[in-house]
Amino acid sequence: MPIKSDRWIRRMALEKGMIAPFVDTQVRAGVVSYGVSSYGYDIRVADEFKVFTNVNNTVIDPKNFDPRAFVDITADVCIVPPNSFALARTIEYFKIPRNILTICLGKSTYARCGIIVNVTPFEPEWEGYVTLEISNTTPLPAKIYANEGIAQVLFLESDEDCEQSYADKKGKYLKQSGVTLPKI
Repeated sequence: MPIKSDRWIRRMALEKGMIAPFVDTQVRAGVVSYGVSSYGYDIRVADEFKVFTNVNNTVIDPKNFDPRAFVDITADVCIVPPNSFALARTIEYFKIPRNILTICLGKSTYARCGIIVNVTPFEPEWEGYVTLEISNTTPLPAKIYANEGIAQVLFLESDEDCEQSYADKKGKYLKQSGVTLPKI
């Protein structure tokens, strides 16, 4: 399963609408970098955050998620409390081709600050804004900068199309439009 290059990413973004909005260079001056890189695409975090809190004394249950477990924040900077967690979404909307699977990894700038970004793979023919899981593993509050880079997406190409894509099975997170909570 070969990894795709910047030329392929540009072509797919511009001709097929795989990434929108698409930044054709890697923007670095004074920000956590974002845009196309040698073998990936550095995604940006939007200004919508859901920061987990224990104010309502709820239990995190993926089968019965209580939305009172977080507070909604819209801001240029989100402070994630110590040893806490936030959900966010990307600025970019993705349309993944049928023969592509992605892996997304947090950027080293945040990782070196104890911020872990988790994103599950984008399956073939999945599309939508990506929900990002941001963990602050430190004993200190941590800043997350909206409209800047947060993670890098790597695109892996199979030599054949999959038998059943995410769209074929009508996946529950298909075409998500904002920060999407757990679903059963």
